Amino acid sequence: MKLLLISNSTMPGEPYLDYPKYEIQKFFGEKPVTAVFIPYAAVTFSFDAYCKKVEERFAEIGHHIRGIHTFDNHAEAIKNAEAIVVGGGNTWQLARMLNDEKLMEAIAQKVKSGTPYIGWSAGSNVTCPTLRTTNDMPVIDPKGFDCMNLIPFQINPHYLDENPEGHGGETREQRISEFIEINPSVYVAGLREGTMLLLENNQLELIGDKTCRIFKKGEQAIELSEGDDFNFLLE
Repeated sequence: MKLLLISNSTMPGEPYLDYPKYEIQKFFGEKPVTAVFIPYAAVTFSFDAYCKKVEERFAEIGHHIRGIHTFDNHAEAIKNAEAIVVGGGNTWQLARMLNDEKLMEAIAQKVKSGTPYIGWSAGSNVTCPTLRTTNDMPVIDPKGFDCMNLIPFQINPHYLDENPEGHGGETREQRISEFIEINPSVYVAGLREGTMLLLENNQLELIGDKTCRIFKKGEQAIELSEGDDFNFLLE
C-alpha cells in the first residue's frame, strides 16, 4: 500500500493545503495524476466548493482531482481510480456517507491493491480500524464505527498537548488514555498539526518538524521524530 496520512489541511495564516502540497507532489510523482476526491466530510459547504479548493492547490503541483459525486457510478469511479484522496471535515459524516454508498470496503480493497491514497484529518481517521479517535462531534449516526482498517493503529489528528487557556475540560491525552484503557491492545498516534505519516514499501515514517506522541495501555507515552522507526505500529 501507498498512504500519505496528513494531520491537518492548513496551518494558521497559510493558504489551504499549502504546507503539505510538495509532499503530495512527491507522493504522486512526476507523471500527472487525476485522483478521485471524496468530499463527504464537508457539512457546512458544498461538495463542489470543496473540490474547487482542493483542485486549485493540486493544479499548482501538476496534479488534479475529480469529485466522486460527479460520477454516474460511484463504485465504478473507485474501481477505476488511479489515486484516491479523502478530505477532512466531520469524520462521522464521512463514515456515514461511505457506509451509505458502500464505499468503505471498496476503497479499502482498491488501496490494498496498490492505488495511492491521500487523506487529511477525517480522511486519515477513516484509514484506521475505527473512527473512535476522531476529535469530531458525532453529528450523525455513522451506521457503524468500523473504518477501512488499512493500518492497524489509530490516529488522533490535530493532536494538542494542552487545552486552550481557560478551558477546564479533559486534555487530548486524557481522552486518549480513556480510549487505550478500553482498547488495551491498540496503539494511538497523536499526530500534531504540520506533520504526516507516509506508508510506502512497507515502511512507515513521519514527515514534519514536530514529534508524534505514541500511546498504548501499560506503556509510557513516547515522542518519536522524523527519522525514527515507526514500523512497530504496523505489527
